[in-house]
Amino acid sequence: MLEKLIYKFFNIYNKIFKESFNKKLDFQWSNKPKRYEIINKIIKKKKYNSYLEIGCFKNETFNSIIIRDKIGVDPVSGGTIKKTSDEFFKDNKNYFDICFIDGLHKYDQVRKDIFNCFNFLNNDGVILVHDCLPERIRDQMIPRSHEHWNGDVWKVIVEMRTLVDFDTYTCLADEGIGIIFKRSNSNLLKIDVKNFKELKFQYFYNNHKELMNIIHDKDILNIF
Repeated sequence: MLEKLIYKFFNIYNKIFKESFNKKLDFQWSNKPKRYEIINKIIKKKKYNSYLEIGCFKNETFNSIIIRDKIGVDPVSGGTIKKTSDEFFKDNKNYFDICFIDGLHKYDQVRKDIFNCFNFLNNDGVILVHDCLPERIRDQMIPRSHEHWNGDVWKVIVEMRTLVDFDTYTCLADEGIGIIFKRSNSNLLKIDVKNFKELKFQYFYNNHKELMNIIHDKDILNIF
């Protein structure tokens, strides 16, 4: 009950002080594969051996991953290490073939998690990021104002698309899965943005295909 009241308060707050926009997208997630299915497909294709997951919650993804070595980091539940991602990377010595980021869905933290994973990514490795394609404004608002919440992860993906050393895509599956390679950007996004954190949902709604470099799940292995 208290949680719903808090969401209601922040929903009103966001509409007044942040942004109000009523149109919504329809990605039809029920017809698309789950994130762990895509991760396992990549692992099998690339013969990866080491996996890192940031944000495990109830281990829905973590327990479904088939790989030789895996580490899950979550300060509250699930995984194998009870730490924040910042704490984990401070002491980490391991390198990984594939990293999956599904922790705190806020721009600043997701950005840090991506760069930290990048520093511990093996050559020919890949970083995946969950919740990159919100369907409506409330799904991505900060502060959180609804039970179904992607956060503003999409803003980080847009920023990554503008960097020459990050080859970045978004797979149209399971709330949007960002795919980031440690290699030259093959489709550099050229936009004049000084503060990616301040991007608005209406801009995303009107330009998401170009901004996110969207690919279909059936084409995902073609970019490896």
